[in-house]
Amino acid sequence: MNIILNILVSAAAVLVTGRLLSGVTVDGYGTAILVAIVLGVVNAVLGPILLALTLPINVLTLGLFTFVVIGALVMLVAALVPGFKVASFWWALGFAFVLALVNSVFHAVTRV
Repeated sequence: MNIILNILVSAAAVLVTGRLLSGVTVDGYGTAILVAIVLGVVNAVLGPILLALTLPINVLTLGLFTFVVIGALVMLVAALVPGFKVASFWWALGFAFVLALVNSVFHAVTRV
């Protein structure tokens, strides 16, 4: 039950973030739910692998290359989920940043 509530709160955060950023398009709440699920799976599976593979460059850039990995993961989700469009890599970075902020506020309010 907690996982379902977590997905719904994350989907609301995706929808709000899509409305805040003009370079990101989310067609509806169903698409936002799918984006939340796919983004969670991609971050859980590919995120650690990519961060481990890019560890040397991440160390050289003092962790700033992590943002490139996050932007690439958001672009991957945009390619996988129909109805979710991101205009460019910079919009993907902005989406990830704003999504993290909105998601943390929503989770703090709902205590999920």
